[in-house]
Amino acid sequence: QVQLVESGGGLVQPGGSLRLSCAVSRSIFSLNSMAWYRQPPGKQREWVANITPGGSTSHADSVRGRFTISRDTAKNIVYLQMDSLKPEDTAVYYCKVLTGTRDYWGRGTQVTVSA
Repeated sequence: QVQLVESGGGLVQPGGSLRLSCAVSRSIFSLNSMAWYRQPPGKQREWVANITPGGSTSHADSVRGRFTISRDTAKNIVYLQMDSLKPEDTAVYYCKVLTGTRDYWGRGTQVTVSA
């Protein structure tokens, strides 16, 4: 079992920044990969970014250059730094990790970008 707890969401104005955190209940090095997804209101969940335990990253085209995924292997936390936020970034953001046998999801944190 792996428990994930997201935090850091909130209300921010367009152009602002937020940093999301995902606390993982076991060593990041025991995982295959970690990722952030989001689900905008009335839409399907979509992939945002991915990072391996070794630190290799990838980002969706819609966020590349504005969002950055990273991890702290000592604290077992995965971050999503979000800059230059736009109203269309409004969504519930979820952390997901992959083990060798299955994936685990957090409960999500709400991000609202509005003036």
